[in-house]
Amino acid sequence: MLSAIQLQINYNSLLHSKTNQDSIANFLVVNKVLNSQTYNNTTLSKDEIGNLKQQTFTDDVGILTPSRFKASIQSNSERFPFYTDIAFESAPTSFIDINDKNWKWDEESPFIPMIAPNMFLDFYNFEFSLSQGLPQLTQDVVKMIVFKVNIQSVPSPMVFNGRIIGFSDRISSILVPQEFMDYANTHFAAHKEGQPSRVIIRTKDPGNPQLVEYLKQNNLSTDADKTRFSKYRKVVNVVVNASWITGLVMLLFALLIFTLFIQLTISSCKTEIELLLTLGASPVQLKRFLMKQFFPSNILITAIALIILGTIQYIGAGYLMQQNMYIPTMLSVFTIAGGVIVLLLIWIVYRVSLNKYVKT
Repeated sequence: MLSAIQLQINYNSLLHSKTNQDSIANFLVVNKVLNSQTYNNTTLSKDEIGNLKQQTFTDDVGILTPSRFKASIQSNSERFPFYTDIAFESAPTSFIDINDKNWKWDEESPFIPMIAPNMFLDFYNFEFSLSQGLPQLTQDVVKMIVFKVNIQSVPSPMVFNGRIIGFSDRISSILVPQEFMDYANTHFAAHKEGQPSRVIIRTKDPGNPQLVEYLKQNNLSTDADKTRFSKYRKVVNVVVNASWITGLVMLLFALLIFTLFIQLTISSCKTEIELLLTLGASPVQLKRFLMKQFFPSNILITAIALIILGTIQYIGAGYLMQQNMYIPTMLSVFTIAGGVIVLLLIWIVYRVSLNKYVKT
């Protein structure tokens, strides 16, 4: 019975505990599905963003601000002749997984700090560099490179220095600080106002079937790799809920067996109890004596069960930790409380059964 309680606690920990949450998967970039109905109309309104914030599966929503100016980036080094047109995005700092003291910008800053997706560097190293005869680059090398960031403006282009200070898998675009984005959009944007077309949400469970269903109903899309387990989660949730019901039924059945066993044990001693009462034994003292004979063994059995279960829990937690799955190393207070409750019920059954045969 106690192991059933602890297993349910472990299931809940594996499915919902923060220690089992992925810092990448739990952040989803959401945008409208591009089709014939949304062509050239993929911006998200304030009402749509507000409705997304109100959903139970959403912990927070961050606006991804796009650049509304034309820009390009190139290397200052002849050994690394790199040039490409580029677009930037900015995100609230709380949604960024790079913690760097250089992640700030003002007009006096020597360079624009940037965060690049790891997939960009992989594309360069394993495709672009091989086709162009360019050297492969590690993250540390890229962080040392100072790029030229060219922004088209009137009457002449503006040139800034830029450096990549980190790489991320959370957002698949080149990120710049919000301060720079606001400055550049104010001074260089062709259109001063614009609604965002993408937001990033923080959620406890990217595989939540309700989240996937909401996105589908509202014609929204996100990274399918992060939500692909939603169908399996439905099955898992059904199995776990069914196991709760099955466990409760088994618990009640076990308590019934305990009750019958206790009553049969006391009933088998009926003759001896009547003889002791006939010889003048005090009913109160007899009850105390019989309780000392029957009940303490249950305390010992429960203590041994908790020790064995605690040992298994500790070993199992260590094994699962190696698989990057986390459950508590100690028994849950609910499991210990379950043991206490079972002992209390057994004590009550003993008292009721003894009162039946030893009447005061």
